[in-house]
Amino acid sequence: MIKAVVFDMDGVIIDSEPIHIKLENELFKSLGLEISEEEHLTFVGASSYYMWRKIKERFNLPQSVEELVEKDRKMYLDHVLRTGEIIPIEGITETVKKLFEKKYKLAVASSSPIDVIKLVVKKLAIDNCFEVLVSGDYVENSKPSPDIFLYTAAKLKVKPYECVVIEDSYNGVHGAKKAGMTVIGFKNPNSGNQDLSEADFIVDSLGEELLGIIEGLNNEKNVAEK
Repeated sequence: MIKAVVFDMDGVIIDSEPIHIKLENELFKSLGLEISEEEHLTFVGASSYYMWRKIKERFNLPQSVEELVEKDRKMYLDHVLRTGEIIPIEGITETVKKLFEKKYKLAVASSSPIDVIKLVVKKLAIDNCFEVLVSGDYVENSKPSPDIFLYTAAKLKVKPYECVVIEDSYNGVHGAKKAGMTVIGFKNPNSGNQDLSEADFIVDSLGEELLGIIEGLNNEKNVAEK
């Protein structure tokens, strides 16, 4: 039985990947780095610590990982505070509210820092729907490791197999499957050509189609036929 629904944030709750990619490209340029779009997209869903650790090692950068992460995060937070640019994925706020009304335990498990997660859910007026907000900073290993999902399940006081996860990236889908959770992959075109093939279901929208799948997982007949 599914008791909890765990949402990624960037690319699932808000359509922020294009902003992240644009700002990171500006930062790459300022540091004299040449990183292809294909390589850049492999970091979608992973934490900024994971990305900058890999980049520092590859280019032997003099800055510490912490300095690079702080620079990256400050650029994004300054952009959001300056522009107010928080764009929800179509249908997501209504879906979150409906799942909350149906008494599912809800959580956000995002690689973003906790201050940004809190800002987003408050701005979208869905902060009261979430029992737990989890940042990738809370765990040792970033997505695609399962750490953040196992941590979130423990905080929700549910078993991993009682969770369904909504993810838009390979890193997120792979990590959630490794955690033993049911995964719904969301094909967000702004997240690049992500490999979602490990997901149990793949959707093009996060409205009624998503709600139907989650409800169907608690229908014994549908589970038996799957």
